[in-house]
Amino acid sequence: MYEKLEEINEVVRNCTKCNLCKNRTNTVLGSGNENAKVMFIGEGPGADEDKIGEPFVGKAGKLMNQAFLGIGISREEVYISNIVKCRPPNNRTPLKEEAEACLDYLRNQVMIIKPKIIVLLGNTALKNILGEEYGITASRGKWIEKKGIKYLPTFHPAALLRDESKKIDFWNDLKLVKKELENY
Repeated sequence: MYEKLEEINEVVRNCTKCNLCKNRTNTVLGSGNENAKVMFIGEGPGADEDKIGEPFVGKAGKLMNQAFLGIGISREEVYISNIVKCRPPNNRTPLKEEAEACLDYLRNQVMIIKPKIIVLLGNTALKNILGEEYGITASRGKWIEKKGIKYLPTFHPAALLRDESKKIDFWNDLKLVKKELENY
């Protein structure tokens, strides 16, 4: 158990628990407000994130920033992280053992930040956090409460770049988050 995000970051920087460490430029723990009421969890770093060492800075991140702006959420008031902390080769979905190697880091991040709401961006985040029985298509846009945290699964912003028809659902899901934030 860590007490500060910087402690986790130090351990993650030197992590060799899985093969993803072999090709990384930078680890990507997360970024944002350490006292955030809302935490966003994605799949893993892409090429831009690996280069810079920060989550959601590429095309998908820019799209997410635009959506935040549109509903009146500032990126500085949320915390953003991923299931895995190193870039999978060719941006492939992380393997089960890679995700499992990083989940303790993510659990510690959640314990430190203590968010009221966690937005699960895509199927990888959903299945690794809430369980294999969940699927993004059936769960998207529906609140799931566990251990005092409200989870909202939605599409990963990268999916919106591939299929623009999903943008309206993503937008509506973020509006649900904004509305729920009024309760805190």
